[in-house]
Amino acid sequence: MLASREESMSNNREISMLPLTIDVETKAVLKQVNLANRKLAELKGLEQLMPNEEILIQTLTLQEAQESSRIENIVTTQDELYRAGLDLKDAFISAATKEVMRYREAIRRGFELIRHHKLLTNNIILEIQEILEENQGGFRQLPGTVLKNQQGETVYTPPQDGADVLRLMQNLEQYINTPEMQDVDPLIKLAIIHYQFESIHPFYDGNGRTGRILCVLYLITNQLLDLPILYLSRYITRNKEQYYHLLQNVRCSENAPEIWEQWILYMLKGIEETAEETVNLVKEITRLMADFKKNLRETLGKSYSHELLNCLFISPYTKVEHLERRLGISRPTATKHLDSLVQIGLLDKTKIWRQNYYINKRLVALLAKDDSVHIDTGAIVQTLR
Repeated sequence: MLASREESMSNNREISMLPLTIDVETKAVLKQVNLANRKLAELKGLEQLMPNEEILIQTLTLQEAQESSRIENIVTTQDELYRAGLDLKDAFISAATKEVMRYREAIRRGFELIRHHKLLTNNIILEIQEILEENQGGFRQLPGTVLKNQQGETVYTPPQDGADVLRLMQNLEQYINTPEMQDVDPLIKLAIIHYQFESIHPFYDGNGRTGRILCVLYLITNQLLDLPILYLSRYITRNKEQYYHLLQNVRCSENAPEIWEQWILYMLKGIEETAEETVNLVKEITRLMADFKKNLRETLGKSYSHELLNCLFISPYTKVEHLERRLGISRPTATKHLDSLVQIGLLDKTKIWRQNYYINKRLVALLAKDDSVHIDTGAIVQTLR
């Protein structure tokens, strides 16, 4: 198991049980907490205005799945991922793409479970990892797991005894679901939880991806978001060296307050920046949907429906069968609708073998942007409802 870019430091201390015994609410941390919470509140307000939650869940979870997998050197393209959602033959889907699609499935399953149970338990964590890795290995029982850098040097040795792993995970589960254990802002706890999980390293594989999924699920269980649409993977990718450096600093310190402060500030800044980028992306998707709605009404007249608009944004790539199933219309009608949108330039049409599929090219371009977009949507959201 490689911990790329981590420093070559192996003198890590024993993992402490939670809660921490140090004061983590420094002046700098509290200031950054307020900034992060304000951005999250803005994002939560926007997600509640979206006419169909699947539009955000489908598009944004796929972006996160790709970014998070890239951290683990699992690389695929947007086009491969969108095609994978078209139910094409396995021959068209690479191994890396399948792994990314499993990541999205794991996010959705975790979201479904915490919506139902209102708790983020070890059983849910185990199910998420099982989906990611397609095995039922469970928590580590055998020694031998170490994290190495790119030069093959051991930089961190997590708990080796299976009983210790289980004890620490039971403590973490209690900490996640019991606010009274440490009376601090949930975002501060999120930073502590992420550190603790990654340092316990409870699985033989899939720890990084599972840990990043837990972050967004924790936000939902604390009612900071309603949907799983805030992801830290792009922020971590951009600041990967600092991420591993700060993790290792905490592992090697004797619970030094200033070291913990640096780690918590890193995570809080990531939440703020990621929330701001997601706010801007949701606004841009909203604006684009408003443009599509206008063109669809002009082109289709009485045949226009909100369901058709939603269908074109739930996935950037679609096909006739999707419209048939989601709108309850005949195949000729679905084909006619899609071809008419190709004619006016809203969609592109292409073919794989004998199957036509249709691309929302403006949505694809929007999701492919690396830089955040800044727009004022004003009353646009209301036009979509």
